[in-house]
Amino acid sequence: MSRQYADIIIDIVHGAVDRPFQYRVPRELEGRLSVGERVKVPFGKGNTLRDGYIIGFSGEPSCDPDKIKEIREAEEDGTAAPVQLIRMAAWMKERYGSTMIQALKTVLPMRRRVKPAQKRYLQLAVSREACLEQLELCRKKKQKARVRLLEAFLEDPVLPYGMVVQKLRVPSSSFQIFLEQGLCRIRTEEEYRNPVHGPAGESRRLVLTEEQEAAVSGLLEVWKGDRRPCLLYGITGSGKTEVYMELIRRVTAEGRQAIVLIPEISLTWQTVMRFYREFGEEVSILHSRMSAGEKYDQIERARRGEVKIMIGPRSALFTPFPHLGLVIVDEEHDTAYKNETAPRYHAVDAAIERCRLAGGMAVLGSATPSASSYYRAQNGEYHFFQMKTRAREESFLPTVEIVDLREELQAGNRSIFSRKLTERMRETLERGEQILLFLNRRGYAGFLSCRSCGNVIKCPHCDVSLKLHRDGKLHCHYCGHEEPAPRTCPACGSRYIAGFGTGTQKVEEMAGKLFPEASILRMDMDTTSRKGSHDAILSAFANGKADILIGTQMIVKGHDFPKVTLVGILAADLSLYSGGYEAGERTFELLTQAAGRAGRDKLPGYVVIQSYAPDNYSVEAAASQDYEGFYWQEILYRKLLHYPPVYRMLSVLVTSRDEEAAGERAKEICGLADGKEGLEVIGPAKAPVSKVKDIYRYMLYVKSEEEEPLWALKQEIDGLGWDGQVLYQFDLE
Repeated sequence: MSRQYADIIIDIVHGAVDRPFQYRVPRELEGRLSVGERVKVPFGKGNTLRDGYIIGFSGEPSCDPDKIKEIREAEEDGTAAPVQLIRMAAWMKERYGSTMIQALKTVLPMRRRVKPAQKRYLQLAVSREACLEQLELCRKKKQKARVRLLEAFLEDPVLPYGMVVQKLRVPSSSFQIFLEQGLCRIRTEEEYRNPVHGPAGESRRLVLTEEQEAAVSGLLEVWKGDRRPCLLYGITGSGKTEVYMELIRRVTAEGRQAIVLIPEISLTWQTVMRFYREFGEEVSILHSRMSAGEKYDQIERARRGEVKIMIGPRSALFTPFPHLGLVIVDEEHDTAYKNETAPRYHAVDAAIERCRLAGGMAVLGSATPSASSYYRAQNGEYHFFQMKTRAREESFLPTVEIVDLREELQAGNRSIFSRKLTERMRETLERGEQILLFLNRRGYAGFLSCRSCGNVIKCPHCDVSLKLHRDGKLHCHYCGHEEPAPRTCPACGSRYIAGFGTGTQKVEEMAGKLFPEASILRMDMDTTSRKGSHDAILSAFANGKADILIGTQMIVKGHDFPKVTLVGILAADLSLYSGGYEAGERTFELLTQAAGRAGRDKLPGYVVIQSYAPDNYSVEAAASQDYEGFYWQEILYRKLLHYPPVYRMLSVLVTSRDEEAAGERAKEICGLADGKEGLEVIGPAKAPVSKVKDIYRYMLYVKSEEEEPLWALKQEIDGLGWDGQVLYQFDLE
């Protein structure tokens, strides 16, 4: 009689065992196991029991059957993954250079069953007449607690246990005799933990504008046709969310499921409430702040078809929907979609691959599309849809003013608040309206800028800012160039040259001194460390419990506060010097998104942008909300310096516990690339974060006009084989 064999990936993160091993399926487990299931198997010479994941089955042994070991046990109540997710893991391993087990741990939802939440009830087990007889007896004996319980049973024969003990104030000792006599019994039901709370509205058809209806109709045509990825470009306030909801309504009506990706946990509260009011219990969420039990329950609800729409950051992409039809990536430009640990996947690319495997469609939405996505749309690789006007007729783009901070310094104002911003804040508070103060700190640490002339010290070879290290030298994290840190500005000779040191807490203190009567909330990593803190702060501000909300980029992405009429952008140009070729793009995106928070309802909005580089094209384009004007300047810069999306680029991260070995391996990889026709090599150099948990990190970059030479180089690097790890990030637009 033929036997069944399983191909299993062992739960060991090491290149030497990064391949499937064949095991014999025991007779008692034949037909009971499935792809993705977690099992225990003997491994190695000592037959140590190891966890492993089944990635396939076969009926033929790959070697002598007597030498094939047998699976010891399957995990009880484990959660098997759809075959799609196993294929996703294989794709991620190949593309990003991780081990298969690292990729599997990323895509498999919950690998162990969590103890279910249970709800207990007290249920009347006798007739109404018997209950009345017992009630009369308890009244005569003046047993007040039992009387309350029996009277409640007469109204409802099934009572929640918690209500009996807390609301009716009946201790368990009082009804223990009823349980022993069989007058009532305890009933236990398993229930799902539901992290979504709030009033669910009635399902209704949205009233769309002409632009929104055109976008929905066009997207549905794609969904019924070739299903290439779609880019939905709509200015802030144009109503992209309404388009998403109508599209989801049409797709789920045909028996398919949808995933909505958002870049930050801070966006979950407002996004989920909008969807929950439309779709009710069909909506759920997944994110890292949820408990293990909450995550497990939402995954089980999705698997059983009780949830049709999952919302969350990038990990929600791996929801095990059996009939996935649509993935929406909101704010698709956001860098939060890049995973910084192995596998170093980009959620936008992963979403497109997930849709390809599921036969679904990926929709990328943004008011400031990434240069890569817009480039693909211009070249016809993506379908392109555009919305140019705000959805509310009475809503207009805000009035934007740029303040030159160099002039503020010359006028003797050393405060972080310019005179114009202070004036606007006072006027806004007097009108009883709300203010957002956005501190653009992305990439602030480490670069040197002159407060007098705005000059920033850059690498002479790469046109990115140099980073100040503890050794007192400036370093380029692209090519490795270094030079001593100057004490005066090389451009104007001023002594006002330094790093930027203002944080959100300091801004809060200064705002409190200027406007002591104002109520202020602050939203940053310190104030949002506890579970539910994001929702609490945002809901408090939305409900008018504060006049000013201060924060970093988490407060300017996708939020809609009708009473916010002033946005102050502090030190707007800091992200221009974050050390990467995408710095201008990141600055434009942040400033445009921040400016878009003002005047989203009937009240007119104002934005004050404070900058040391007011004439930079990113700042000027953001002030005028001119995406096309920004894009064509940015793409020219990318063409001149051979950066993506015009060129393809392979980023290679070399890691090892031995710093010298990591550096030598990085040089060896450079040697492989040097001299190859069509390849340009930058580096190697220490990574921006050069050491993490005692693991040393080196970076190098390889550019090419074509994609094939980069894939060939990756295969060659993989063939070297060593004890460290080489991870990849492809920019192959």
